[in-house]
Order: sequence, then C-alpha cells, then structure tokens
Amino acid sequence: MKGRGQFLDTRPLRGGGPFRDLWIGTAASQLGAQIAMVAVLAQVWDLTGSPLGTGAIGLVTGVATLLFGLLGGTLADAVDRRTVVRATTGGQLLAAAGLCVQALADNRNVPLLLSLVAAGAACAALGAPARRTLPVLLLPADQVAAGLALSNISFQASMLGGPAAAGLIIARWDLPAAYAAQAVAVAISALAVIRLPSMRPERTGRTPGKRGPRRGGWGVVLRRPTLWGSMATDLSATVLAMPVSLFPLVNEMRFGGDPRTLGLFLSAVAVGGITAGLLSGNVTRRRGGGLVQLVAAGVWGLALAGFGLAGPLWLALGCLAVAGAADTVSVITRSTLVQLETPDAYRGRVSSVEHVIGVAGPEVGNFRGGLVASVTSAPVALVVGGLSATLGVALVAAFNAPLRAYRTPAPPPVAAREAPETSPASPAGSPESADLQR
Repeated sequence: MKGRGQFLDTRPLRGGGPFRDLWIGTAASQLGAQIAMVAVLAQVWDLTGSPLGTGAIGLVTGVATLLFGLLGGTLADAVDRRTVVRATTGGQLLAAAGLCVQALADNRNVPLLLSLVAAGAACAALGAPARRTLPVLLLPADQVAAGLALSNISFQASMLGGPAAAGLIIARWDLPAAYAAQAVAVAISALAVIRLPSMRPERTGRTPGKRGPRRGGWGVVLRRPTLWGSMATDLSATVLAMPVSLFPLVNEMRFGGDPRTLGLFLSAVAVGGITAGLLSGNVTRRRGGGLVQLVAAGVWGLALAGFGLAGPLWLALGCLAVAGAADTVSVITRSTLVQLETPDAYRGRVSSVEHVIGVAGPEVGNFRGGLVASVTSAPVALVVGGLSATLGVALVAAFNAPLRAYRTPAPPPVAAREAPETSPASPAGSPESADLQR
C-alpha cells in the first residue's frame, strides 16, 4: 500500500461525476490549443515570411490574456462560475470555427487571422479564473492537489503530443484540417462543461467589482503571507530563470543548430513534467505544500544553471528534464495552496492574479534571458539566471515562515465524509473572511 502512494493519485477521476467531465473537457481543449498554435505559426510564416509576423502572435495573445484575465477574476466572483465557463468556452468554439473557415477560404489577410487568435485568447483568459476555482469546489480538500496534478499531466501531455500531431495533420491534410481538429476539441470541452453543477460564489456583502479587479485580487494576496509568498516564489523562478528564449542560442553554440535538437529541448522539459506528474502521489499526499513548492522552485533554478554548463547533449537534456519535473511539482503545490487558502468569495479575483503572474512571469523571464545573453552569452544568462532564481526562492523561504509551515487540510473523518458535503471555502461570515473585507 505504501508503494501505491508514490504514483499518480487517481481518486478524483475514480470518484467520477463533474470533475472527471471537467478534466476530459480541459484535456481536449489543451490538445486543440497546441494543434492550433502550430497551425497559426505555420500560416503566419507562410503569409509573411517574417519573424516579426510570428512574434505578433505572442503579442496579440499576451495583450488579450492580460486584459481579459483580470476582468475574468471579477466576473468569477460575481456570477455563477459554471455560466462563465460555459459562455467563454462557447466563445472559444466560435473563434476556432472562424479559424477553420478562414483557412478553407484561403485567407491572405494577416490582421484578420490575428484578430481571430486574439478573440480565442480573450475568451480563454476571461474564463480562466472561474475555471481555476472549479477543482476546489468539486473535490474534497484532501483531493484538490491530486486533481490539479491530473490537470497538469494533461497539459504536459498536450505540449508533448499536440505539436507533433499538428505537424502530421498539416503535412497530410493542410491547415484547414488542423483548425478543424481544434474546433472538434473545443466542442468536446463545451459538451463537458454543460454537465457541470451550478457553482455560485459566496457573498461577502460587498460587490466584487466595486474596488476594481486589480485592487481586489492583489489586496487579498498581499494580506496573506502564504499567498504572496507562493506567488513571489513563482515569480522568482520564472522571471529570473525562464530558459526558452535561450534554446536556439544554446543549440547553435553547442549542437550545430540542428532543429531536431531544438525540439528535444522542449520535449525534455515536457517528459520531466509528465514523469513528475505520474509520480505525483508523493506530492499530493504530503500536507507540507509550502515547503515542497520552495524546494521544487529551488531545484528548478539549479537544474537550469546546470543546463547552462552542460556540454554533452545527454546531460543538457537531463538537466531540462529535472527542471520540467521540478516545475510540475511547484505548479501543483502552488495551485493547491492558492485555491485552499483563498475564501470562496475572493477565489475568482485571486485566481486572476495567479493567472496573470503565470502568463507575465515567463514572458518577462524570456525577455530577461535574451537581454542578458545579448550582452554576455547564453550560458552566462542561464547560469546567472538559475542561481539568482534559487537565491530569490531562498530569500522568500527565509522571510516567510507561514509559507514554510503551511499544511494542507487533513482528510475529513469517515463520519464527516458520509455527511452532506459543504464548500471547502471559508464562510462569508467567518473571522477570516471579515478580515479580508477590511
């Protein structure tokens, strides 16, 4: 029995019902998004032949995500979260259908293509905060980490298999088929969320949007050391050590610029993440989530510093796999802590802050890496960045005792499990919730 705890905890799926529907729908949507990403890159490159054109994809996606992610947090705390997820998934389906139609019509207008990409990203960002709150509302508190681990595995699997599937589809049937595959995947997601139960946010006596989404979400985070410490740990890891922008430079310097090697870099990170996910029972059953996140983020930084120093390809890929595994552990523990530590009435806004940090941190980190490498070298940027990230995490650990000591809730007694289920969130009238309203 002890050995079984080392592997993936599948209790959330064995329980069936709404979480399993959500997981299947989200996994399908993530796979479709990866296929569409490759298709959009291929189409924009074909139309422009310019890295500026392909760079514009990231620009429109990032702007849409930042703008609508914060708005989505307020929305998630104001109306039924099932309604938000249903409506935004429907919007993504329309955007996916639009991409398919423009490809069938042999569209040559890049702004039109980017507008459809931005529309899909806006819908996804608008629904992301509400979607992030669903596992903690659908699962017992002691299974939330396991549910998030399962979600992370589906994401890592989509990163590993989605681009390869897209390449095969485009090579055999061209771009319209790739966009059609995305539309089918989003349709599966839409069917899954239709079956979800109603999940209205708890009320606090204050209108969620009264003080604005940014101030509301950040205000809750800054009042709770566990929340700001967890997010500061993530920012230290991504802003100071994100390596993706340096992969082409390292590949050119050490491995002859072979595009297959460049692909292996990305695959190694995903393989490490999937492996950690499959063994995540060791993480999801541990209650000391804050300390686990701190250690994992520190290992991420050290592994990337090792990648910067690695000579042989096998060692470089090994370092990236370790980094991917550490990142998965850090993401699972951070997401669990954020959802369990936030009272339900504020989960949407806090989730929007987490979402924005998750989007902005890696983008800033990639820019930082490219900037440092432009005045030094890729290995220097990686080593300095990795060690700086580990130092930043160590400082958070040193000055944030509540995060170090944080423990997830214990499993309820058998008698409590047989009683009617209640929301794991703090009641609106509790002292904890009242303190956050001040």
